[in-house]
Order: sequence, then structure tokens, then C-alpha cells
Amino acid sequence: MIREKVRVKSFKINGIDVTGASNQTILEIAQENNIEISTLCYLKGLSCVGSCRMCIVEVKGSDKLIPSCTSKIKEGMEVTTDSARIKANREMILSMLFSERTHTCSVCVSNGNCELQDKSTELRLEHSQVPYGHARFEIDASHKNFVNDPNRCILCSRCIRVCDEIEGAHALDLMGRGMDTRIIHDMDEPWAESLSCTSCGKCVYVCPTGALYEKDISAEEAEKKRNIIMELLERKVEQ
Repeated sequence: MIREKVRVKSFKINGIDVTGASNQTILEIAQENNIEISTLCYLKGLSCVGSCRMCIVEVKGSDKLIPSCTSKIKEGMEVTTDSARIKANREMILSMLFSERTHTCSVCVSNGNCELQDKSTELRLEHSQVPYGHARFEIDASHKNFVNDPNRCILCSRCIRVCDEIEGAHALDLMGRGMDTRIIHDMDEPWAESLSCTSCGKCVYVCPTGALYEKDISAEEAEKKRNIIMELLERKVEQ
């Protein structure tokens, strides 16, 4: 197998001269240079899938908006991370995420600790720009410790990736198409009957919304467990 030779690339982000290795992404270089790009499905330490499209950027010479988390850098490229066009598209993307499921913050277990909620504040999204789909999914509370509420899922696949790449169990996957897509355990068994799940809780603590949560736990305990998982992901990056 022939490996691509890693080369140093020079380019611009928001008019700032930056450099990076040819196998790095626009998002990685932006973060290294303290240039903020909005993300949602991205989580440092996990593979990048570009599913949410919140991290879209403009590249001079292209009519397309591209996800910065999966786009490799190129010599001489000129990247813009925060234009009126990008902001309008991010607002529409966020509106669609809110409209596809049920996100009533006031009655959600993650109210005040939800990345989707944070994005609406960050973008100052006061209302959805598209009609609500009012999808209804059955909640799986069969596990003794955890709950899976598909009604609050944004299909970011963080739970699938952490279960596969960090825990090594791959107990989770996607099933269905379009607005009917949902996270399942094994071959769509109740969580309590999953033979692959190790009950480690990693999936719960990388979930950016209230789709996966632990039963009978305080916000302080949940935050402590979440920090442990994030430290584990940081160590993986450093290895």
C-alpha cells in the first residue's frame, strides 16, 4: 500500500496566513489558530463524518459551501468561515434539525446543558424557518441505567462512533431513511436485550442533546462523567 506523502501547505483563513500538513482538515487548522468554526456532529477524538453541516465554510473560487471537518487543506486556498451566506445556511440547517424531531427545551433532561440549544443561542435563532415535522418515536427505557429517546436525536452519530472507535463494541447503528432514521441497538432489539452493549455509558455522555441520558442522576454527576469521557478522547488524540 502506497501512503500519500504529507506536505506542508500554506493558505488563508479569513485573510490570516496559516500553514498545516496536507492530511489535516480546514477545521483542524482553524482550531490550531484559535479561529472559531461552529460544529455539532464533530467531536475531537472521533472520526469525522460531516453529517450536520454546521461547520460549512466558503472557499474562494467555488460556489459550494463545504464541511470544514472533512475537507483537507490545499495550497493557496482562501477560506472564509463567517459570511452572511454561511450564517444564513447555518440558520436553515439548525432550523431543520429542530423541526425534524421534538425539541421542547423546557421539559428536556438536557435543558441548560444541550449543544443544540447552545447553537440556537450562538446563532440567535428565535424560531424555526421551516415547519415542524412532529415525528413521534417510541422511547426505549428498557435499560436499567439509560434511556434512548429518538424524539430528541439529531442523528449526529457520535454515539455510534464512540461505541465503535473507543469502546470497540459497535452496539449502535442507524436504521431507516430520511426523517424515519433512528439509532438502534444491535438488530433493533430493546436496549436491555442488546448482547453487544457493555453498559459503559460512553454513548450517553457524547450525545449533544437529550436523546441519550442516564436515569436518576444529578446534573453534577452527569457533568463529571462527561468530563471523564472527554479526557479519554483527548488522550486518544495525543497518542
